[in-house]
Amino acid sequence: MPASPPRPSARKPLPDAGRFSAAPQIAQEALLWLQSLAGERRASRHTLDGYARDVAAFLSFLTEHLGQKPDAGALIALQPADLRAWLARRRNDGLEARSLLRALAAIRNFLRFLEKKGMAKTDVFGAVRAPKKPHSLPKALSVADARDLIDPDQRAGEAREPWVLARDAAVLALLYGVGLRISEALSIARADAPIGGRDRVTITGKGGKTRTVPVIEPVRRAIDDYLALCPYDLSGGPLFVGAKGGPLSPRIVQLAVQRLRGGLGLPESATPHALRHSFATHLLGRGGDLRTIQELLGHASLSTTQIYTAVDKKRLLDAWKSAHPRAE
Repeated sequence: MPASPPRPSARKPLPDAGRFSAAPQIAQEALLWLQSLAGERRASRHTLDGYARDVAAFLSFLTEHLGQKPDAGALIALQPADLRAWLARRRNDGLEARSLLRALAAIRNFLRFLEKKGMAKTDVFGAVRAPKKPHSLPKALSVADARDLIDPDQRAGEAREPWVLARDAAVLALLYGVGLRISEALSIARADAPIGGRDRVTITGKGGKTRTVPVIEPVRRAIDDYLALCPYDLSGGPLFVGAKGGPLSPRIVQLAVQRLRGGLGLPESATPHALRHSFATHLLGRGGDLRTIQELLGHASLSTTQIYTAVDKKRLLDAWKSAHPRAE
């Protein structure tokens, strides 16, 4: 009796094989591929969902394009023209270059998984020109706007309980004052809260990598203020909770920023994640070392952090154009 495939993790459930329009063997391999990403690569739920969606769309396209559900033979026989036809279809569907690049990466990863089992080939990708990734810089806020966004007094008129306002202010303070991702801030346990004499916190970031970052006194004070007002017993659970005491959803923080953005007249680019960009940009502008900023942000590669040098140069150029008498 053949061994059954490993059961998907409860933390990262996988789609049903029926989602993939392919020969049964390929559909089953798609599930095993996602399982390997969840286990060995520790891919996030967001990554798994995106990759599953992209590969399912590709297999559906091949079913229509080839006139039958693709099996191993069809995947081995793929030609550059087949991939170009898929790219053209997705462009016509309105997919932007960034999304196309992500989908190509997902498909290549899946076919590479199959190639190791003799069920596909990936050399076809070498003959297809990938879409150019648009060069976009992170949109940092000004120092004044960032401070306004994390200032609880800016929401004093809202019909919300004081502890909720203090909670949101503490989360936003972690994003701007420490440079955390919103998921990282919400993952902090109450037992690990950086308060009192504890001036740093250990974070598990992307890929399961951990880093310990310093927490400045104003951020610790914001967390203290929240804890003093929070009506729930947080022992043994997360630091930040929702209105009913359960784990706080990132969406609640995003909505709070959306309301603040309207009240302060800030652009739509003023998001929780923009506070992390602002942390890096402002630190660099004050002479911060790029390698140190890389470690604080948890970037695996220095090249990822280097984009902030372009942000800072752009800010200086914009200031020069607006103020220098010879700018015009």
